[in-house]
Amino acid sequence: MFEISLHTLVSLIALGMALAFLSVDAASRTSQALAVSLGATGVAIFLNVSLIDLAARPPAWSGWLAIPESLALMAMLEWLLRVRRTLPAAANLNTRFGDRTLRVGQISAALYSVFAILAPELRVQYFFRAAMRPESLQDWQFWLFAAPIEIAALTGLVGIVLLLRRRPDRIEKLRVLAMAFAVPFFLMGFVLPHDLAAVSCVIGEIILLIGSVHYYMAQGQRGQFMARFLSPDVARLVAERGLQRAMQENQLEITVVCADLRGFSPFAATHPSADVLRVLREYYDAVGEVVAAHGATIKDYAGDGVLVLVGAPLPMADHPARGIALARQIRSACERLATQWRRESWDLGIGVGVASGTVTVGIIGSAALEYTAVGPAVNLACRLCEQAARGEILIAERTRQLAPTEAMEPRPPLTVKGFAEPVGLYAVPA
Repeated sequence: MFEISLHTLVSLIALGMALAFLSVDAASRTSQALAVSLGATGVAIFLNVSLIDLAARPPAWSGWLAIPESLALMAMLEWLLRVRRTLPAAANLNTRFGDRTLRVGQISAALYSVFAILAPELRVQYFFRAAMRPESLQDWQFWLFAAPIEIAALTGLVGIVLLLRRRPDRIEKLRVLAMAFAVPFFLMGFVLPHDLAAVSCVIGEIILLIGSVHYYMAQGQRGQFMARFLSPDVARLVAERGLQRAMQENQLEITVVCADLRGFSPFAATHPSADVLRVLREYYDAVGEVVAAHGATIKDYAGDGVLVLVGAPLPMADHPARGIALARQIRSACERLATQWRRESWDLGIGVGVASGTVTVGIIGSAALEYTAVGPAVNLACRLCEQAARGEILIAERTRQLAPTEAMEPRPPLTVKGFAEPVGLYAVPA
């Protein structure tokens, strides 16, 4: 009875961890695979101990109970494959070897079940009860079942080493290292005496649990960064694919929208800080709702200025039209706020600049992450915003070329600091 209770506890812990991973991170394909691996491990422990180990003679169908064991190994290797796919590969790096190695491991894990179904009594006598018969280690029948599992485990360790060499996302690395230390304890559960096997499995579960707790804590801290700078769709992409792949440094043609409040500096100089903070809070909230609705990214808040990227880090084919629509809605939202502010004699308005072009985007910083964009389009949008009158949206010529169907009013070319030639200019009518 003690053995049943002990192994049942181990099984329940594995199933509980699987459910926890799914409930906390259900959208992540990596967490899905890891949850399947743990769930299958829990099922395998319970079924094999309760239905086979205690039976004097295992039934003929007992070989089918090897399927959850194979599934646990295959899902663990699938998890490593999915983590590998979240990593950006260097141009000169051949990733096929690592992927194929893990696939070989999955095939080997499947063969374990095939052999178990074909020879169920051999599996129980020579492999499952090997701890009771040490001489079984010298029999080919033992290695018929042990070899596929060891090959699967070896390919997993090779996959982990290759994955770590590619410098995975820092927080995903926590779970990978935890799995690397936990796997040997899980494997020993196949051959150790039952009480020791249960203890070994629990140690493996604890190691993996510690790594996973650190992983989800780091994910939560990163979520604060993503909630500030990224739209919900982009944040989900980062969670699913990993930060490095979703936001690696690259060049994109995007539309940049820059907005700031007119009359804010004199207002801030003559009003209490509580009023200033209230204005900024209402202003940021209104702009943030518009930006999120268009799937854009807030690159920066600077006082009363907001810089928005449309088309990064997720490319958007319609970024010029979407950027103009976003600018219109920012103007409308801020004009509604201005109406409220005027009731309190606060004379504030909004000016917006919009420019399109190729920029370099990516993450900078180590402890404090910041998503940034560098390029002429960013500078031009800021310069146009400076020139925009209250309630005005100024559009650069490149944006006009990319969105010719948008209604705009031509303006005289403007000489802008940092640009050798005058910039073609348009305004969006109210």
